[in-house]
Amino acid sequence: MSDFWLNYLDNPTLSVLPHDFLKPANNQSVEATHSFELDSEIDFNHGLATFGALIYRLTGDEDIVIATDVEESNPAFIIRLNLTPELTFSDLIAKVSQEFEVNSKHVNYNSLSEISQSIKSAKKLDENPPLFRLSYQHAHANQQLSTTVEGSIRDLAIFTDGKKFSIYYNALLYTHERIVILGEQFTSFINATAKDLKSTITKVNLITKFQKGHLPDPTLDLDWSGFRGAIQDIFQKNAEDHPERPCVVETKSFLDPSTKTRTFTYKQINQASNIVGNYLKETGIKKGDIVMIYAYRGVDLMIAVMGVLKAGATFSVIDPAYPPARQNIYLSVAKPAGLIGLEKAGTLDSLVVDYIKDELNVITTIPQLKVNDDGSLVGGSLEGQLEDCLTTYQSFADKPTGVIVGPDSNPTLSFTSGSEGIPKGVLGRHYSLAYYFPWMSQRFGLSNKDKFTMLSGIAHDPIQRDMFTPLFLGAQLLVPTADDIGTPGKLADWMAEYGATVTHLTPAMGQLLSAQASTPIPTLHHAFFVGDILTKRDCLRLQTLAENVFIVNMYGTTETQRSVSYFEIKSRKSDATYLKNLKDVMPAGTGMYNVQLLVVNRNDRSQTCGVGEVGEIYVRAAGLAEGYRGLPELNKAKFVTNWYVDPKEWIKQDEANSKNENWRSEGWLGPRDRLYRTGDLGRYLPDGNVECCGRADDQVKIRGFRIELGEIDTHLSQHPLVRENVTLVRRDKNEEPTLISYIVPKDSPELKNFKSETQDNDEEDHDPIVEGLVAYRELIKDIKSHLKKRLASYAVPTIIVPLVKLPLNPNGKVDKPKLPFPDTAQLEAVAKLISKNKVAGGSESTEQEQLNQLESQIVDLWLEVLPNRPASIAKDDSFFDLGGHSILGTRMIFELRKKLNIEVPLGVIFKNPTVESFAKEVEKIIKGEEVQLADGGNTGEEEQSTEVIDYAKDAADLTASALLSSYESLKKLDTSKAINVFLTGATGFLGSFILHNILTSRPDLKFKVFAHVRASSVEAGLDRLRQTGKTYGIWDEKWVSSIEVVLGDLSKSKFGLSDEKWSTLAQTIDVIIHNGAFVHWVYPYSQLRDANVIGTINVLNLCGEGKAKYFSFVSSTSSLDTDFFVHLSDELLAQGKDGLSESDDLSGSAKGLGNGYGQSKWAAEYIIRQAGKRGLRGCITRPGYVTGYGKTGASNTDDFLLRMLKGSAELGLYPDINNNVNMVPVEQVARVVVATAFHPPQDDELAVAHVTGHPRIKFNDFLGTLKSYGYAVEKADYPTWRSALEKFVIEESKESALFPLLHFVLDNLPQDTKAPELDDSNAAKSLKLDAQWTGQDYSSGKGIDEEQMGIYISYLIKTKFLPAPTEAGKSKLPIVEVSQESLDLIEGGAGARSSAAK
Repeated sequence: MSDFWLNYLDNPTLSVLPHDFLKPANNQSVEATHSFELDSEIDFNHGLATFGALIYRLTGDEDIVIATDVEESNPAFIIRLNLTPELTFSDLIAKVSQEFEVNSKHVNYNSLSEISQSIKSAKKLDENPPLFRLSYQHAHANQQLSTTVEGSIRDLAIFTDGKKFSIYYNALLYTHERIVILGEQFTSFINATAKDLKSTITKVNLITKFQKGHLPDPTLDLDWSGFRGAIQDIFQKNAEDHPERPCVVETKSFLDPSTKTRTFTYKQINQASNIVGNYLKETGIKKGDIVMIYAYRGVDLMIAVMGVLKAGATFSVIDPAYPPARQNIYLSVAKPAGLIGLEKAGTLDSLVVDYIKDELNVITTIPQLKVNDDGSLVGGSLEGQLEDCLTTYQSFADKPTGVIVGPDSNPTLSFTSGSEGIPKGVLGRHYSLAYYFPWMSQRFGLSNKDKFTMLSGIAHDPIQRDMFTPLFLGAQLLVPTADDIGTPGKLADWMAEYGATVTHLTPAMGQLLSAQASTPIPTLHHAFFVGDILTKRDCLRLQTLAENVFIVNMYGTTETQRSVSYFEIKSRKSDATYLKNLKDVMPAGTGMYNVQLLVVNRNDRSQTCGVGEVGEIYVRAAGLAEGYRGLPELNKAKFVTNWYVDPKEWIKQDEANSKNENWRSEGWLGPRDRLYRTGDLGRYLPDGNVECCGRADDQVKIRGFRIELGEIDTHLSQHPLVRENVTLVRRDKNEEPTLISYIVPKDSPELKNFKSETQDNDEEDHDPIVEGLVAYRELIKDIKSHLKKRLASYAVPTIIVPLVKLPLNPNGKVDKPKLPFPDTAQLEAVAKLISKNKVAGGSESTEQEQLNQLESQIVDLWLEVLPNRPASIAKDDSFFDLGGHSILGTRMIFELRKKLNIEVPLGVIFKNPTVESFAKEVEKIIKGEEVQLADGGNTGEEEQSTEVIDYAKDAADLTASALLSSYESLKKLDTSKAINVFLTGATGFLGSFILHNILTSRPDLKFKVFAHVRASSVEAGLDRLRQTGKTYGIWDEKWVSSIEVVLGDLSKSKFGLSDEKWSTLAQTIDVIIHNGAFVHWVYPYSQLRDANVIGTINVLNLCGEGKAKYFSFVSSTSSLDTDFFVHLSDELLAQGKDGLSESDDLSGSAKGLGNGYGQSKWAAEYIIRQAGKRGLRGCITRPGYVTGYGKTGASNTDDFLLRMLKGSAELGLYPDINNNVNMVPVEQVARVVVATAFHPPQDDELAVAHVTGHPRIKFNDFLGTLKSYGYAVEKADYPTWRSALEKFVIEESKESALFPLLHFVLDNLPQDTKAPELDDSNAAKSLKLDAQWTGQDYSSGKGIDEEQMGIYISYLIKTKFLPAPTEAGKSKLPIVEVSQESLDLIEGGAGARSSAAK
């Protein structure tokens, strides 16, 4: 193979289209489809170019990788497109055509797996590299989502004939709604470019009709003149109406016994702020002046802020924690006229004092503001004065300042990062301080009864919402101490102790709240998050402490002045499953009342983006901030007039509605329809919510603080020993955003002073990252010291990585994806080599202690759930040995989820049934590690402890010890006399139809059936056969003369019969049909071994004695249920074959079968094939799902598929699962079993016959027949259906037919029901031969369609398994005949037995 593909596929970008659900573990996939048609046929490359353009628009990736093909029979190949915003569609088609032509000529392989393997070898990789995630191919008969290319996982595939397009997609990633929109966008793009091939690909509008109802209309009136009044006036009114109501509660420190909780009323805060306001006014502060507050978290800050506002001035806050040089920068931007120092904030640094004296014109000061316990106020003494500066102003306590402000007056000056190292000051407006509170109160149930918290950073603009929300509502504000905030676990104690009901948090503060916390906070009903991305883990941690809390993720910036959007997560108590299907990062949501989030096309600002398209977020609202102080050019660029509507329209409207309010002359610039350009990238979700996806520039947020990466790099570049540098945000192993800078040291004599010699270390294999971090550790230390003097602590990079050079991409820019992020092992190696920062001791014992605690919790839970409380439970006790079963296991898992608030897969208990093994798996989930449920997924000791038995080895051992050395086999049945058939499992569903087929389908031949029955007597055994036949409406009393009941225990040698009876049986039987089995989907192999494996050997050995016989074994496709066979099936279908060959020896499932039943069937099959090698002839028949009688619908109702049907009808939803289901009517399965028993398909070996449905029905079509016949059901994406079912059964405690199977249907039903396609040539061959006896040829097979489903549904209604439909469906239900005798038996409990096959 040439190097073409090695070079071409070097470091490809594997685009991931925006998805709706959390990316599933282990790359699980559920195939679903959506089809659409164009009005006219298009060229293949035209469609391929369109798909490429859409990927570019929807992901923002410039490097587009798509798998494609020349035609259906040829191997797929890759095309790679580098797209730019200005590219026209005609140029794109030319580019696609060229790539397509060149690459198709390099297809010198049979499969892309060969390319993957070559790259793996060339690059010495541990695994095959993924080559693509998306494909666009020619339509063909066996198209599907899964791919056989090793290492690659396909998320979405389009197959087309040029007119019809079928999208195959992973339903665990995408909702059906999103894919429908994608199809509409594809069609819309085709239509638009058809009119003008010269259209720029980034300017084709992607909004379709369907989307318009969900997306904001940028021409609507957003209440530009809706000023609700100034917050200080609203507060004063509340103080006058409720003077003694508690306003601020400053709580005591749990560490300092001398402190006490102080409560201040609305009256006291109002009086104190009147004093401050009048002082400022009387000492020269005018409306619009800036007053800087040197702050501390507490009631004094509230008084200072309200005082400044009452003076009509603008407040700004300095945090004493900032370095003095940084404080001076803030002062230089603000240029304050007034200064208020809070006593608890301490004194100003001399550097700051000197700056104020030399550079600023401060006309008034309150040096040491403090409120006493009784509400009296002191301000400290001014320089040269002994008297307190506020003494003469105490008389103003009940006197308002009388200053009137307007909506455009400026109450706040907040700071945000600047790209040149100087922060920007943002002036707020009075309009937005109060406008949104009435809506929030109504939407989130906030009232004057609530207790809010003051937790935001004191110099961070969210502190405003902490203070102003309770003041507007007349509620309380609780203020914690620094000890409460800084001590792990204590913040939750504090909230619980003081009964906090509403809190505003950054995600970082939320993590601090939940860290090491165990105290419940039942009073907390709302937590509003803003300032950074909010993750699912953040939400789960908080809701573990506060089960009643509704979490609201909000989006906003300093420039929007407040949070402007919201996305609400329901509380655990109201909906415990709500978070389950959400992605890891919560969306920004939708605009609040009269706020719009407009996602604008970055290349054509005149249009908003369609669903899924990446664009820049603009905020449209009447409450935007005024702008940046002293930066008019930046204001023009960032605060822009709405271009979607003529602004004069709002001016006319305002003039018509004006009531000459007094604020109009006190600070009102008229209605301004403005948009704030956030610089954030986002996209619309199908429901109109917005999710953020990065920054248009390099500005990021860490722990709620907005940081300009450019600012960091500016300061980094000023270090004398840094030649080049770039700073990024990367996520560490815990998914926490981490600032990391990459530097190239400047080669100079001074560098030697900061470079250490490194010793050779073979163990670390000369890792350049490790060596660089060690060698330049002193330089890194010096650089951090340099940055700390210039940046806030949160803006100093956590990691600085020295490099020889920065990698560049072909465009000459720094290739950021290639910049290495040091992993845990590398950082540990660095620590070891420099003998610093050693891992603290004791972590192991702590972990062990947590494990013991977890095991104890699990034992307590088992004791609650188990029906009979055991005296004790040891670590190695099994849940099932203690009396648990599948339903109890399911219930226990749900209870555990509630208690620990973690998503434990339902299957974990079945794979890990002991206390110790189960606790280990749960602990992995708590720690965020992936749980593997497949056999062989663990290693080391854990593997040995959970492995019960090697079923393949057991089968080999039994072959050696229990099989006879040879078996004489029948050459041909003698039809001149009665054919004697030994049948096991005759009282089961399938067994009764096998009996029916033998005795009724060949009228010219005579048969006698020796039916093995478990019963107390021959008569009782016959009654069991009779009852089963009557239940399903197939019994004929004439059969009695042709049936002989055989009593015995198949698990015992010679069935426990006497030698005489055994010998007589061996001399009589011509054909053995072994259909009996113990069917159980939870029991392990060890519990099924005697019945299903040893029993089979004993039946098999009947063939080794007496006359020669044919041997027929009814197995199950459960013996194939491994990923190996699914993958092999896909490969065979791709080659145009029918599916898995009947000659396969099943070595592909010698390991990895997930349940004991499948393992027991595999072992039995292996042993039978070995007997075949020793001379035995016959057939192994493998049915899939055995469904009801095609004629009457008679069914085994204790059946997975029928439970799915009933459960979906009960729920009103059915899952959109696109898997084929191998459903075959029971009479057809019986025909194959009997035909292969009488006419083995191969003369020279014991063969296998697959029973396959013709036609195959898809899972969603099978369930969708409910709707066709009038049931009120709707199709839903599997994650949505799963959550709805979980809520229906667990939260609402409603009865469901699926309850016994919850562990199965709620784990990963689509993956678990995906089965390989099967070749059934042998079955057809035997049926052809049997047609000579039956007179009818059934070799073309039989399957399930809508008409057959109608018969089944009618039967299920008649037997009261299903209720009658409530609506008129598109199809009419047929009338089926069920005898009263059958109905009576069914009502008595018959007809609900497990079948012998899957």
